[in-house]
Amino acid sequence: MRLSSTLRAGLIALAALTGLSATAAQADSGSIRFNVVKAGIVIGGSAGNGTLSFHGRNYPISIGGVSWGFTFGASDTHFVGTVTNIRRAEDVAGVYGAASAGAAIGRGAQGIVLTNQNGAMLSLSGRSVGAIVSADLNGLVISVK
Repeated sequence: MRLSSTLRAGLIALAALTGLSATAAQADSGSIRFNVVKAGIVIGGSAGNGTLSFHGRNYPISIGGVSWGFTFGASDTHFVGTVTNIRRAEDVAGVYGAASAGAAIGRGAQGIVLTNQNGAMLSLSGRSVGAIVSADLNGLVISVK
């Protein structure tokens, strides 16, 4: 009787570990690129659009957001990067938040990592053009069309 309960406990543990690794293995990654125009004086707004590439398909996305803090000016940023920890394209949709500080006159560069409520993680780098100085809190909403 002792051997069967030990065997049973081992099989349950193995099944649990297999289930956990299968769930993690189902998460996948894709690439993302989008353009965001940001402007503001104290309160800022941003809008843009782009493309998510996932499992050989391209999905159009739209970007919108607000910022609050010290913001003065306008910039146009082209972001490219990867999105990880998604199971379907719709997992990219959601609200992303960040605190940022920066300045650009003419051309500049930036990098950022963001996570949404679905667990999707964006790792982005961007090239900016414009004249902006900011130290603010940002909320970014991505929608998959």
